[in-house]
Amino acid sequence: MALTKNKMVSEIGRRTRLRNHDVQQMLEALIDVWFEELASGGRIELQNFLVLEVQRIDRGERRGMLSTGEPRRVIYRLVMRPSKQLKGKLNSKYRGKL
Repeated sequence: MALTKNKMVSEIGRRTRLRNHDVQQMLEALIDVWFEELASGGRIELQNFLVLEVQRIDRGERRGMLSTGEPRRVIYRLVMRPSKQLKGKLNSKYRGKL
């Protein structure tokens, strides 16, 4: 089961007793801030949860070609790493089940 934006808005509204409209505005603003930070090559750290960052990978001149025939030199990858606390929780929950 996926946690969609609408489900998040409803659950946060229920837990905080804020109006869903207010929660939705806050969530959309948060997504915009994160988008801008990652698009500028920044890093997002949520303590005891996860780290999001953009990695720049230089493939050199001869590694692959774009459809235009130009060499692809640099690619960017979004990397997510769980915090030590989350990693420990996941390891203990799923140990031997995967």
